[in-house]
Amino acid sequence: MMERRRMDAALLVVFLGHLATALEVPLDLPQPPTITNQSPRDYIIDPRENIIIHCEAKGNPHPSFSWTRNGTHFDIDEDSNVNMRPHSGTLVVDISREKAEHYEGLYQCTARNKHGTAVSNNIFVRQSRSPLWSKEKIKPIVVQEGVSLVLPCRPPVGLPPPIIFWMDNNFQRLPQSSRVSQSLNGDLYFSNVLREDSRNDYICYARFPHTQTIQQKQPITVKVINLDALNDTMAAFYNDTDLFSEDPLEERKPAFLIPSGPSSSKMVLRGQVLEMECIADGLPTPEISWTKVSRDFPAKRTSFLHYQKTLRIVNVSESDAGDYRCTARNRLGSVHHTIHVSVKAAPYWLSGPPRNLVLAPGENGVLTCRASGTPKPTITWAMNGIPIENSPKDLSRKVEDDTIIFTDVQTGSSAVYQCNVSNDYGYLLANAFVNVLSESPRVLTPANKVYQVVKNHQALMDCASFGSPMPRITWFKESRSSTLDGDPYILHDNGTLEIHVAQGRHSGKYTCVAQNFLGNYENHIYLEVKEPTRILKQPEYKVVQRGRSVVFECKVKHDPSLTPIMTWLKDDGELPDDERFIVDLDSLTITDVTENDVGVYTCIMNTTLDHDSASAELTVVEKPDPPTDLELTDQKKRSVQLTWTPGDEHYSPIHKFLIQYEDSLHHRGHWHNLTEVPGTKTTAHLKLSPYVHYTFRVLAVNAVGFSHPSSSSRIYKTEPAAPDENPTGVKGFGTQHDNLVISWKPLSDLQSNGPGLHYRVMWRQQGVDSEWTTVTVANNSQFVVSGTPTFVPYEIKVQAVNDHGDGPEPAIAHGYSGEDLPLAAPRNVQAMVRNSTLAEVHWDPVLPKHTRGHLKGYKVYYRREYSIHKHNPHHVEEQILTFSGNHSHGMLPGLHPFSRYSFNVRAYNGKGEGPPSLTQHFETPEGVPGAPTSLIVTNPNLDSLTLEWSPPHDRNGHITGYTLKYQPVNNSNEVGPVEELALLANETSVTLFNLKYSTRYKFYLNAKTVRGAGPAISQEVVPIINEALISQLDVDVGTGTRGISTGNTQTSHPIAPSAPRHPSHKVRPVSPFGNVSSSVGEEGTLISWEYWGPEKNIYVEYIVENSEGEEEWQKELVNGSQNIMLKGLKGGLSYRVRLVAKGHHDQPLHHSEELLVTVPAVASRQVDIATQGWFIGLMCAIALLILILLIICFIQRNKGGKYPVKEKEDAHTDPEFQPMKEDDCTFGEYSDNEDHKPLKGSRTPSNGTVKRDDSDDSLVDYGEGGDGQFNEDGSFIGQYSGKTASRDTGEGHESSEAPSPINAMNSLNSFV
Repeated sequence: MMERRRMDAALLVVFLGHLATALEVPLDLPQPPTITNQSPRDYIIDPRENIIIHCEAKGNPHPSFSWTRNGTHFDIDEDSNVNMRPHSGTLVVDISREKAEHYEGLYQCTARNKHGTAVSNNIFVRQSRSPLWSKEKIKPIVVQEGVSLVLPCRPPVGLPPPIIFWMDNNFQRLPQSSRVSQSLNGDLYFSNVLREDSRNDYICYARFPHTQTIQQKQPITVKVINLDALNDTMAAFYNDTDLFSEDPLEERKPAFLIPSGPSSSKMVLRGQVLEMECIADGLPTPEISWTKVSRDFPAKRTSFLHYQKTLRIVNVSESDAGDYRCTARNRLGSVHHTIHVSVKAAPYWLSGPPRNLVLAPGENGVLTCRASGTPKPTITWAMNGIPIENSPKDLSRKVEDDTIIFTDVQTGSSAVYQCNVSNDYGYLLANAFVNVLSESPRVLTPANKVYQVVKNHQALMDCASFGSPMPRITWFKESRSSTLDGDPYILHDNGTLEIHVAQGRHSGKYTCVAQNFLGNYENHIYLEVKEPTRILKQPEYKVVQRGRSVVFECKVKHDPSLTPIMTWLKDDGELPDDERFIVDLDSLTITDVTENDVGVYTCIMNTTLDHDSASAELTVVEKPDPPTDLELTDQKKRSVQLTWTPGDEHYSPIHKFLIQYEDSLHHRGHWHNLTEVPGTKTTAHLKLSPYVHYTFRVLAVNAVGFSHPSSSSRIYKTEPAAPDENPTGVKGFGTQHDNLVISWKPLSDLQSNGPGLHYRVMWRQQGVDSEWTTVTVANNSQFVVSGTPTFVPYEIKVQAVNDHGDGPEPAIAHGYSGEDLPLAAPRNVQAMVRNSTLAEVHWDPVLPKHTRGHLKGYKVYYRREYSIHKHNPHHVEEQILTFSGNHSHGMLPGLHPFSRYSFNVRAYNGKGEGPPSLTQHFETPEGVPGAPTSLIVTNPNLDSLTLEWSPPHDRNGHITGYTLKYQPVNNSNEVGPVEELALLANETSVTLFNLKYSTRYKFYLNAKTVRGAGPAISQEVVPIINEALISQLDVDVGTGTRGISTGNTQTSHPIAPSAPRHPSHKVRPVSPFGNVSSSVGEEGTLISWEYWGPEKNIYVEYIVENSEGEEEWQKELVNGSQNIMLKGLKGGLSYRVRLVAKGHHDQPLHHSEELLVTVPAVASRQVDIATQGWFIGLMCAIALLILILLIICFIQRNKGGKYPVKEKEDAHTDPEFQPMKEDDCTFGEYSDNEDHKPLKGSRTPSNGTVKRDDSDDSLVDYGEGGDGQFNEDGSFIGQYSGKTASRDTGEGHESSEAPSPINAMNSLNSFV
């Protein structure tokens, strides 16, 4: 039956768990007292200050307070030193008239009102103590080197225990290591002592944290000596020192100093810190390691301190109990110690202390006091401070061990219950009241509260309420269509509504309703979901040199309704108060950076709801500090060891050291680089030379640069010795035909190895002499041997010698005595004519014995004697063509056709040229002739004219005849058929009949030989007389002349003129270039040529004509071709262009004759009205009307008879009249570029477009090109090109005035 009741009670507890939720009762309602603040259980006070023992409580009515001291009532009114604060239970003890220790004891506070009594914990009040060390005389300790040593601290007992540390007289902490360390009790342990452990200021300090005082032990003197020194001083120290006189110890295996024995045990309480230590002696110093038997260490709670000697586990739990093993090990062996750890536990709550109950009359409830401990604690209950068994009986209350069950409570049953849980290691005391109330619901959360949350974060909306019975909470949104109790909403027991991931759609008005049977209460709150704050561009890691500026960017995006605040931190602290730090809206700038600015910089963007942060590190680099402490060791005759200490790297690793030396014996004040070593080394083995007084210094190098040099080392002098090496660069050559100059590169002072340096010079004729001729030379680097045969080989040696001996055996060098002019001329010289401009010369090379030097090549001297056509001699200077190397033939380019030449060949060496060969002759065959010298128009009539010309200046053979071609050209860019006439060689004029009046004609005339037709000369004319002026324009000669002919006057503008030839008696080399020409197009200027020379490096050079003397020739390299497109020439300028062939450095440059190239100015592009549709339609209509009028006029004329010739002329020379195209009824245009007018049936060049400016005379608005010429068979290849669609200049502005020579000149000049 009892078991049945216990099960029912358990079910009741589970059922009522939800109802028995602790609530915060509003203070305006009746309620028992509740302790809100009390002093700690173990209360240590400062004896220099008043004692304050806290006890605060709340309740309705407000509670009254009383105290017990050491278990009995403490009457405050009887002690004038003790006061209780108003409306509080806090005691204030004035210790000005009484010592604090008088008030030590166990205190407990009681707070009561009519509804119950609450009690505090037992408060154990004790004053802190920091006693002084007792006076003692500590004797010096003398200990043998290598043994272990313990320096005891033994601080006075204080409250709380002091913190121990060891320092010296200068208040500097004594260095600790795996060999020397402090134990947990404060003693200083040495695993083995060294000589450097000797000192007289081992001082133990104890710091008492509560009073912030430090006490000092008397200094301890330790003297570490070896065995011999120990024996010598034994008598002196015997009477007044502690003497460690063990046998001399060498290396030994480890042994534990603490703890002792193979095992020990340790007890620790749950939740506290477990510290275990193992300190061992041994030589060498042992290493300590830890293991846990059968289990691993709790990784997050475990740490190893004091060089692995201390194992520390925080927040100990029952699972930490077990066996722990520490091991001390060195190379001689190991030793183990096992520590058995047991874990006990003072009482602790399993689910927290019991909670207050607020019950309505007739309700049920439960008070639970669940706790545990080791050993298991006992639980006792009290009501209003009185043990529950001594309290009045209450049928509605039932106590079962750790639980009190209340059933059908009634008004007046309110009380405070105390639960006390205790075992051997402590106790727990908790107050929990039962308040029986009947109260309608109220919502404690402020009305219309606005909650702001960040999107995708959790949203929690409170609805704290109170009522008795406990009210039920329901939530609604906006229209209250349904309660919020499903996804995404979560309703908590305390009435809070949670949205796990808030989104924008969750914003709005919410209503919570609290309801019980006594009524209901509702409250409105609002939720706003904001966009998150995000850093879009984070600051980046920066490496900057000291003294420069750095910028950290931090660009942020945030909700526009929130006010952001940007904060910058340095190393998680505030930025330095320094004007160098400039904070902008989205950046941080640091100017004049210093090493103190190194650190991590964090930008934090805060809003009222969230924040985002990003960090970046700043590294300030600088040149390293210079190395220090230079020391020379391992000193030998030819080497020394240099060591140093590196300086500060300034955050940029040193990657190398540069070692320099000064030779104060030979070059004082001059530093020379000796060697480099990696930045990881601080030692260099230096190889030295004899007879040098060395001083060394070291420079460090990092990514920023070189450090300042270190201080100089001491001087290190090396002894003199014989030379280690001989001079280099030994050469033998002649400056005269009968001498030999021996030269060499002398040794430096560093290479001399000693005083008295001189040279032993030796030579002998190769293959002739067996003995060496020797001389001694000092203070010089050459020696001249006179009276030698011409150009014979010699063997040469130069040896270094000083006062301490000879250098090594020198190597043999080879040289030749002086050269002389070659003795013989090339033989079997002959020429083979390849064509009219090229001949090939052959010869037999000169024998080596006749060369008398190093053969450098051959030179061909040639001269044009006369033209075969005229048979009169030409006074042409002799030309030279050089062929480097041992050649036996060569080509002579650029010859004149139909000419006789003479030539000879000469060998040359370094001395000069030899005698010429016998003069030979050859004749070049006929070639094509040049263009006729002139072409003029005479006797122009309405339908006829006469052409007169002069024969070519360069006939290049017998003229066999002339070819004349001509064709009409009109203003619509249409060309007529080509007429061709063959003329006899002796003719110099021709009259043409039946020409069309008022029609422009272009004429082409070229001469012919048996080799073909030469270039043509062109002329253009209109066969009418207008005010006695004949329009003759643009003479285009294939040789490159362009001019304007008016009447019988011709003005020529040469494009590629030949350089004027002046008689000269000086022989000069001939150019290997021929047929140099140019062509100007839209893409640039094309330069073409022929080349027969042996050189491979060809350049085109150009310069503006009439440029100032300071201006240099522009140069462009030609890659093996025989043409190049120059794109850098500017329009409207004339350039001098030439070709250059460059051979070896000892050969002269070959230049072509200069070519003058004129680049036309580019006219501005305008809209061509003639291409507009409306204009074409208008012109067609006008043309149709004019055609109808012409027909009517023609009919009327036929009716009236014929007009006089003068009327016809006037009609046809009307400047308003323009022919029309038959295909599109548009007025035609005359091309302004004669070079691009194709004949009918010919192909138009792709670049045949010419732009034009406005002109007074549309009939003469054109320019000559260089394409109109005849090919070798005499066929005509000049081409007209009609106007293309690419022409876009404005034709609508052309003048309708009659053509005039002035307008023609202006038109032409616009293209020059």
